Amino acid sequence: MMTIIEKSVLAMVILRVLSGSIEVSAGLLMLKLNNLEKAFYINTMLALVGPTVLIVTTAIALFGLADKIPVTRIVCLFTGITLIIISSHIK
Repeated sequence: MMTIIEKSVLAMVILRVLSGSIEVSAGLLMLKLNNLEKAFYINTMLALVGPTVLIVTTAIALFGLADKIPVTRIVCLFTGITLIIISSHIK
């Protein structure tokens, strides 16, 4: 039997696969370049990809579940995401 995949789930899967592909490609590029400064720069760029994918995939899920989740829970989720992003940038 063929199952129907929800559009929200498919969008989340595509984003996560794309994100993983970017991570693997960046790792291979660092290995090929074999230069600490360039590897550090690539790693810094990756720091932007992770939180962005997290926010977008969570937003897709929340829009898909908006009628099923209470507003207070949505606020708590966005607060948690915000705290994760803030904590990742604190030195």
